[in-house]
Amino acid sequence: MSAKPTVGEYMTRDVETVSAEDTVAAVSKRMVESIGHNGFPVTDGRKVVGFVSARDLLLADDDAPVFTVMSTDLIVAHPGMKLTDAARVILRSGIQKLPVVDDADNLVGIISNTDVVRSQIERATPGKVGKLVRTLEQIHGVDLNEERRRVSLAALTPTQDRVYADELEGRQYELERGLAEPLVVIDNDGRLYLADGHHRVMAASELGIEEMDAYVIVPERRLDLGMAKTAEKEGLRTIGDIEIVDYARHPLVETTKRLQ
Repeated sequence: MSAKPTVGEYMTRDVETVSAEDTVAAVSKRMVESIGHNGFPVTDGRKVVGFVSARDLLLADDDAPVFTVMSTDLIVAHPGMKLTDAARVILRSGIQKLPVVDDADNLVGIISNTDVVRSQIERATPGKVGKLVRTLEQIHGVDLNEERRRVSLAALTPTQDRVYADELEGRQYELERGLAEPLVVIDNDGRLYLADGHHRVMAASELGIEEMDAYVIVPERRLDLGMAKTAEKEGLRTIGDIEIVDYARHPLVETTKRLQ
């Protein structure tokens, strides 16, 4: 990914659209039955001719065609546009979603305020990975490779023995909206140690998710990892061995509360 993320890297490519001739009732029904949609681009073929939002539909007659209520004064983005520029447009215009068009003005995606937030969460993770890589290289004197891949939660060996139930709620919210950052995993001669992301993993497990995106660090040879010793000492073999603490709040939350 480039140093300055672009709209094309984070936009949703599978875009649901409606026709200008569709009725208000039909589009309203689609909106109610869909997940996370509060508006649709209106297209003629691949060309964007308008955008219809829930607000546009609210007081309109059921039988009215969409072209009578849609907005035609459109703001669009280009795949090569910097994500920060798209974020400024979204913030200043109050529009939650921007259709993305190519050089021929064909619809190729849509970028939302949620996508912008997700990009900022994900960009924080490589810093954690880089710090861990440098630490391992200094301690063990080995070369390390980094790769991005999907990992099975069942294959992970945890290195933390407990998570907090109240924090799991926040992680589940992120996962349901595609906002969760990737895990950080060390592939130590085929055994996958979870270095960062225990709350995310447990939240995913409770939601029935079996695989997650991860930054995977792969040493050139097997290492005698301190976190592996911790896992063995605590009897941690699978994520099922992680305790969910139901009635204790996270220590940082408790500290913050005392300071207020």
